[in-house]
Amino acid sequence: MLNLKIYFSLLMSFILISCGINDPYHHNYDNQPPAPPTGLVVYNGDNRAEITWNQNRESDVEGYRVYYSDSYDGKYEYIGSSNNEYFVDRDAANGGKYYYAVTAYDYNGNESDLSYDAVYSAPRPEGFNEAIFDSLYNPYKSGFTFTDYYVVPYYDNSTDFFVEYYNGKYYFDVYDDTEIQDMGPTQDIYDIPFAPESGWSPSGSAVVKVGHTYVIWTYDNHYAKVRVSNISGTRVVFDWAFQLIKGEPMLKTKTNNVARGQLIRSRK
Repeated sequence: MLNLKIYFSLLMSFILISCGINDPYHHNYDNQPPAPPTGLVVYNGDNRAEITWNQNRESDVEGYRVYYSDSYDGKYEYIGSSNNEYFVDRDAANGGKYYYAVTAYDYNGNESDLSYDAVYSAPRPEGFNEAIFDSLYNPYKSGFTFTDYYVVPYYDNSTDFFVEYYNGKYYFDVYDDTEIQDMGPTQDIYDIPFAPESGWSPSGSAVVKVGHTYVIWTYDNHYAKVRVSNISGTRVVFDWAFQLIKGEPMLKTKTNNVARGQLIRSRK
């Protein structure tokens, strides 16, 4: 016959487990939601946006939910969840502008408020290993247009920049209605997040250097960046990214903290 003490001990253990009291995931069983995530950063891509944030400090956080809106203080729509501090929005289309917010939720289903960081993405097209030539050596393939992402003659009306060889150096040249600036050495095309507000070349040209990234402000108020990966003979090889939104300086990422209560946002 089963000892009554053992029986009641087993029964109480079963009740406690059923209620979640001995469950390590429910040791803080209450209605207190986690704090909103912080440190959001958005990385612009080609028809995509990558979002990262800081890990929440609460021990009972189970995951995160990601939301987007057309404006910072608008209605936010749920687009997906993540078990870590990283999410890729593969539905972010080039030419659009998307504001993101993240919430944290715990094992009891309590969800935090939306994060307060004001972050947005403006996805844009990009290309790699494009090549143009010295305008004297091959004038028909010396220019590039971001309008069609295509190699054109340096004298074509659509040309945004072209290559010129002068006194032993290669130069990127632009016309009078376009600006260019050498942003210095970079690791890759993603290293320059924003177009500069000043510092444009007064001559409309910049010495071509391998590993340097150049920002171009086109005649029709679009920003682009070009990173030189190789110079071979009379050929300059580069990667590029072009912002489709007129006047939008974002080329990769933006983050900006907004004080609590300054703007009110809500989830759908």
